[in-house]
Amino acid sequence: MTDEADQKCQRIDKWLWAARFFKTRSLAAAAVDGGRVKWNGQHVKPARELKPGDELEIVAGEVGWTVIVRGVNAQRRPAPEARLLYEETAASAARRLQQQEIRRLAPMPGADLKGRPTKKAGRLIRGFNE
Repeated sequence: MTDEADQKCQRIDKWLWAARFFKTRSLAAAAVDGGRVKWNGQHVKPARELKPGDELEIVAGEVGWTVIVRGVNAQRRPAPEARLLYEETAASAARRLQQQEIRRLAPMPGADLKGRPTKKAGRLIRGFNE
């Protein structure tokens, strides 16, 4: 493969890592293998070549994106530069904002609890269980 060809297409796991959807390339590859990333509506392998114009559906945790690839970059760059590699669809952005608002209004039970229970809370838990 020539250098020119390398700049026009890239492995899907490398692109997900470079575009900062996943923290490591191995996490990106695991997501692709696990079926949480679709390329043009199809499940693919991490080695699938990606080029500008392709559409990806990405699910990371509770958040989902539908993006159109606008460019490739072999190196992981800062977030503002990484955002130039893709364009999120309007429907995806609206869906993410709606999900974010729902999470804000109705947080998960126990989301505000941090660390171990205090002595008083432990006594209440034990009293409830007995």
